[in-house]
Amino acid sequence: MSQRGRPTDFGTVGLLCYFALDEEIVQEFPNFIRVYRDGRVERLAGTDTVPPSTNPETGVQSKDVVIDPETSLSARLYIPKTPNPHRKLPLLVYFYGGAFCVETAFSPSYHNYLNSLTSKANVVVVSVDYRRAPEHPLPIPYNDSWAAVKWVASHSTANGGIRVGLERLDGVKLVGIVLIHPYFGGKDPIGCEGSNMVGKAVCDKLWGLSSPESEDGCDDPFFNPGKNPKLSRMGCRKVLVCVGEKDVLRDRGWCYKEELGKSGWGGVVEVMEAVGENHVFHLVDPTCDNAVAMLDRVASFLNEEDNA
Repeated sequence: MSQRGRPTDFGTVGLLCYFALDEEIVQEFPNFIRVYRDGRVERLAGTDTVPPSTNPETGVQSKDVVIDPETSLSARLYIPKTPNPHRKLPLLVYFYGGAFCVETAFSPSYHNYLNSLTSKANVVVVSVDYRRAPEHPLPIPYNDSWAAVKWVASHSTANGGIRVGLERLDGVKLVGIVLIHPYFGGKDPIGCEGSNMVGKAVCDKLWGLSSPESEDGCDDPFFNPGKNPKLSRMGCRKVLVCVGEKDVLRDRGWCYKEELGKSGWGGVVEVMEAVGENHVFHLVDPTCDNAVAMLDRVASFLNEEDNA
């Protein structure tokens, strides 16, 4: 899948690698990303952007802010149209997808989705524009994301997963986490990966492109959270995982639920599976029945009372 302005389903993208010394291209994922020997990166998907705006249908206002001028870390803020501007609203820190390589917080698909989610859930959203691999390999995107969470925490009063459980965030409480088609993997195939080894190979190679210095490869805890010995210390009490039945990443979402249970983490985790759907279907066709149902469930999750 490679439609201009829409996210690419990297689970179905073919893979070509070039290693001959006289080749200029060293890695290529057709219709996704191309890397040249001189370090140049050409993105073939997720390059379109849209400016912040006031959405005429929902009344949601968005604006861009700089979090760290030194690293150019920024975010797009979404504010719902609400009759009481003094009412406290839930706050969602959102991280866009794209295998750490393509898309941005300003991509049309994510912008439109967050307009809808902000309006439906009546929440404030901070969509983080972290730096991307391969120019900025992992853990840089993760560190940028954590810096953004801390920035949110520092601005949460009038006077910010696992990392929240290990490091203190003054003034805020992380209630829950939503994982939509999470990009998880592992060295050994599980579930549907066994019958789609091409798709798994693409996911694994993209991980290698994003994290070339990882000593654990596909079993790096950043990619395979079940390998993290500190999983039980995740700093929230509820998790919602959304997966698509036909997504090569489907069983990694279910496995995450199992790993959380085995870790001793004491919270509640739910998996919502969209029957007949593939990766990021909700961005490709946001008005389909399954996309609307998922939007409703995420909105409900964000507004549930935390009784932990």
